[in-house]
Amino acid sequence: MTELYFSSSQNPPRRLVVMGVSGCGKSSLGAALARELGLPLIEGDDFHPPENVSKMRAGIALTDADRAGWLDTLASTLAAHPQGAVLTCSALKRGYRERLRAAVPELRFVFMELSREEAERRVAGRGGHFFSATLVADQFATLESPVGEAGVLAVDATAPPAEQVSRARAWLDQEAAAGPAP
Repeated sequence: MTELYFSSSQNPPRRLVVMGVSGCGKSSLGAALARELGLPLIEGDDFHPPENVSKMRAGIALTDADRAGWLDTLASTLAAHPQGAVLTCSALKRGYRERLRAAVPELRFVFMELSREEAERRVAGRGGHFFSATLVADQFATLESPVGEAGVLAVDATAPPAEQVSRARAWLDQEAAAGPAP
């Protein structure tokens, strides 16, 4: 299980999830934001139980029941970081996000928006990952867009990484100044 720690004493405590469909760039943006904010990075994929990984390798979509224990583990892992952390997690359904928010009420989400065609292209082109490209369609069918939910920023997943980080950092600073989400 991967938790990378970056040090910085200049940032207030904050916890956030970088979310979206497979191939959107969650891991890349999550790592960049963790470095920028001086927070630990929690790679959500590393917490999938072996049964989930086997299913995804075989091109079998996960069910809500498959994801339940995984989401509970991620929620407790986030809650165990009171000084802040960045989690990468698909968080495709509102119910999944609510499950994470129940453990960490002040949780913020950065939603990586990406077209299905681009996601399919990216997933098909990456090697060494357990997620089958055949599951991208299922992810889009499952996705309940978080746009409009409190504490959510949507970013263009095709924008340059520096732009994504800058936009997310500015939003997080604004959110911190505004206080807890309603």
